[in-house]
Amino acid sequence: MSLEIKPSAPRAHVGNHVDASRPLVPVALGTALVLVTYVTPIATIPATAADLGAGPVARAWILSSMSVGLAGLLLASGVIGDALGRRRAYVVGLVGTAVGAVLCAVAAEPLLFVAGRIVQGGGGAAVLACGLAALAHRYPLGPERLRATSVWGASVGLGIAGGAVLAALLDFGSGWRPSYWVTAVAAILLVPVTRRWVAESAAAVKQRVDLPGLILLVAGMTLAVSALTQGRNGIDAPTVVLGVLAMLALAGFGIVERRVAAPLLDPALLAHPRFRAATAGSLVLGAGMIGMASFTPAMVQLGYGEGLWAASLPAVAWAGTGVVTSLLVRRIPHPLEGPRPVALFLLVVAAGQLLTWGLSADSSLWRLVLPFVVAGAGTGVLNALLGREAIASVPPDRAAMGSGANNTARYLGAACGITLFLTVATHAGDDLFAGWNVAALVTVALTLIGAAAIALTSRRTAVTPTGDSER
Repeated sequence: MSLEIKPSAPRAHVGNHVDASRPLVPVALGTALVLVTYVTPIATIPATAADLGAGPVARAWILSSMSVGLAGLLLASGVIGDALGRRRAYVVGLVGTAVGAVLCAVAAEPLLFVAGRIVQGGGGAAVLACGLAALAHRYPLGPERLRATSVWGASVGLGIAGGAVLAALLDFGSGWRPSYWVTAVAAILLVPVTRRWVAESAAAVKQRVDLPGLILLVAGMTLAVSALTQGRNGIDAPTVVLGVLAMLALAGFGIVERRVAAPLLDPALLAHPRFRAATAGSLVLGAGMIGMASFTPAMVQLGYGEGLWAASLPAVAWAGTGVVTSLLVRRIPHPLEGPRPVALFLLVVAAGQLLTWGLSADSSLWRLVLPFVVAGAGTGVLNALLGREAIASVPPDRAAMGSGANNTARYLGAACGITLFLTVATHAGDDLFAGWNVAALVTVALTLIGAAAIALTSRRTAVTPTGDSER
């Protein structure tokens, strides 16, 4: 069964009120806003959990529920955006982000809060997948695309830093609700800006959306991340059930995709070194660095006994450095393309992670901040590089799908990484510092293994599906 859709062809202007020459501003702001919403509960988890009366399992869901929405809907949002219109899907994503934020702001117990975070994740999925595709539609391969993706990569870091700072600035009263109201208002304000400055675009040829495959993929990804979240405090019956259902759904997805003429994710792309490197790089970055960074605020507050401002320092240092290096990518004379640069800058990230090893109760907070600056330098370049590779390694008509697949890998990796780092840090060693040191070494190992695997793909070369190059 498939749903046939006849999309409109890409066009530079819609009506008389669209200035399509400036999509970079709303897309960058929307991307930053999604990252702001992603990191907010990470910084405020002690206050949020206490106010909602959340126990250990509910705390795990508070931290990971947005990842459920993101991982479940990123690729689906990209496919739908390519078929029905990327700006349309982007605007729906902004509205969903706002609705989810309102649900979180008014929540009096964990269930409604978690539901709001999942809605935020679904909205954010459309923003991330279709925003990058809208830039690909407007900016051709070459210097213009490089500049746009550099700014897009910087907006990722800006959102992470902004979320940490916003949570600290609004740390009054219960200490967390005001930030959700602010993000809800910001998302709604971006809707008219997006409609004015972002031109509608879609696949130029007739698209077929594989509805059974789409349903199975969303179910499989959602169930997989849910199983990881539920299992953070031990393997129980719900964890096993969720895991088995996830495997069945993903197996069904694989069977369906081999039988349809227009699969959601073309298997031929998996043989393409640039697509593989971009997807694997995002997966490794999510599992390693995002996993470590997500636990850091709790580490500073619980281990060092510091407040929210101090807990935000490592994230701000990491993301702030990433903003700078993302913007500097376009100044690098040698073009960064293919698997080797991805592997190289993952090594930079691993170096920063390794520098966090050896923490103790006597360590200065700066002993943790400075390694995040090193890791941020590599992360910033990767944010710009992976975004560009994700859309350069797929046909133009599938740009949103390419972006969705890349971001799916990042946030699926993040869900795995957060679970792994939290489990190791809280169960290894005699105290939180000893647990951190073991978890840091595990994270370094993951990043190094990922970098080595990606480097091996550089031995194979291929032309991008468009036949173009970023050079």
